[in-house]
Amino acid sequence: MCTTCGCTPLEDELSKVERVKAGSNHLRGTLAEDLTQDTPTFNEENVQLLKFHGVYQQEDRDKRKEARRLGLEKHHQMMIRTRIPGGVVSAEAYLAHDDVANRWGNGTLRVTTRQDFQLHGVLKGDLRNSIRAINDALLTTLGGCGDVERNIMCCPAPIRDALRDGVAALLPELVSALAPATGAYHEIWLDGDLVSGSATPPGEEEPLYGEQYLPRKFKTAIGLEGDNCVDVHANDLGLVAYRDGSGALGGFNVLVGGGLGRTRNKPETFATVAVPMASVRADQVIEVSRAVVAVQRDHGDRTNRRHARLKYLIADRGLAWFRERVQDQVSFELGDPRAVSWPRVEDHLGWQRSDGSRWFLGLYIENGRIADAEEARLRSALRAIVESLRPEVRLTPQQNVILSGVEEGERDAVEAILREHGVAVNGDLHPAVQLAMACPALPTCGLAVAESERVMPAVIRRLAAVLDELGLRDAGISTRMTGCPNGCARPYLGDIGLVGTTLGKYDVYVGGDPQGTRLNLLYAESVRLDDICDTLRPLLEAFARERRGAEAFGDWCNQLGVTRLRDRFTVEPAA
Repeated sequence: MCTTCGCTPLEDELSKVERVKAGSNHLRGTLAEDLTQDTPTFNEENVQLLKFHGVYQQEDRDKRKEARRLGLEKHHQMMIRTRIPGGVVSAEAYLAHDDVANRWGNGTLRVTTRQDFQLHGVLKGDLRNSIRAINDALLTTLGGCGDVERNIMCCPAPIRDALRDGVAALLPELVSALAPATGAYHEIWLDGDLVSGSATPPGEEEPLYGEQYLPRKFKTAIGLEGDNCVDVHANDLGLVAYRDGSGALGGFNVLVGGGLGRTRNKPETFATVAVPMASVRADQVIEVSRAVVAVQRDHGDRTNRRHARLKYLIADRGLAWFRERVQDQVSFELGDPRAVSWPRVEDHLGWQRSDGSRWFLGLYIENGRIADAEEARLRSALRAIVESLRPEVRLTPQQNVILSGVEEGERDAVEAILREHGVAVNGDLHPAVQLAMACPALPTCGLAVAESERVMPAVIRRLAAVLDELGLRDAGISTRMTGCPNGCARPYLGDIGLVGTTLGKYDVYVGGDPQGTRLNLLYAESVRLDDICDTLRPLLEAFARERRGAEAFGDWCNQLGVTRLRDRFTVEPAA
């Protein structure tokens, strides 16, 4: 529906992707036929439908010049993303992903900032075997990508208390309520009976998504009162669980309209944080979540994908209008939002007691990449631990891994395996390194205009050296880098955000808050990679001199204001 006047767009006004979805027969398209073709790529329409099944068709851009020189085709490969609600992975499922990475992928696993696994480098001919192996381990890739509810995030810390137990019990119900209902996934990937012809199977419906699914991707996260490790304000739908008088799950604050994707030099696109819309009881949260999705389905922009996220609908129509539409969809009266305050975001690293004799270890994974390197064989270490001790593995929103259910007597064995493989235990790492995140970017992401994951280790260690020199080692400064403005590593919420603008250059943002509730602001444009630390150094020196008590760097920058900071340190103003 048009967000300006409320009319339904004509067929020829719909974006190309909308027309593909509408004619896909609930995401089937001709994927099954395409899989039988001895070609390295899928056709254009199926590339769009693949995303709903958890697959992106990508190109190894490192090999582009050599292929062009030799007159060869581009080196295409697939990325598979598993949907892992709350980041909870059984030992068997972890080993299954590791097996897929070894047998059909590029030998690495990647933990995303949405608590998924991504497997890179899978070829078209190996897709079906890879997806079957993941499903055999009781996980799915359906909804890992595409214009549907993506992976629902939730705090992964395996701490037993009444609030967390209540949320854990509700999460599977919410996932089921917001998942696509199509049988296409089972038919195509898991040896279901393939549907012949162009008709949707009799009786099959998509009661939530309809024939065209959503106008754009939709992201949901569950934050916990006192723990915002999921960056709940970055989501289309944020659910903040709060306690009742006994400490159990009392209900949820409902936040709407967050989203960090934007396009450089197009001010009509923007990052924003979700805002409080209502509060509901725990037994009402599934109904209100479906209602929020339904309003976006019916009123989101289907003509311009850059304007199709929920945040633009709310910006165009207003929060009051949006709340009225949600109220029309539910059978109860929406309550007023409750006041919520957050402490500094918890990263859940290190050893912590879970319950009784059991512990969990939050293990830092640099930029989420689980791989064997010459100095540290992280992937082999994790496999050895999971094979021998069978812990549950949990993926964190900071791209780290939690090994859960470790008995008291097993702690020494875990640490011994890590050290034998050259893997640093968290106490060996600089705090600034532990707080850093980066997206994959080059060479696989088709949207990347600059490096991120591959350059971040050097950048953050140079910055860590500056922090040590200035006495700011323990200042809790977070740095997040992306290879384009789309914000997959949530750079606009960090104390420092580094956003690629072109190869070797980055916009520098400062002023996010430690609680993840405030956007940072553009401080310096298109800074050369080698100049990033020099650009930040004057700010950090002044912060070290002027900091009051435990004041956070982002708070200090925000209080002074980015314009004053630019003037003070002679940075050219943003255009």
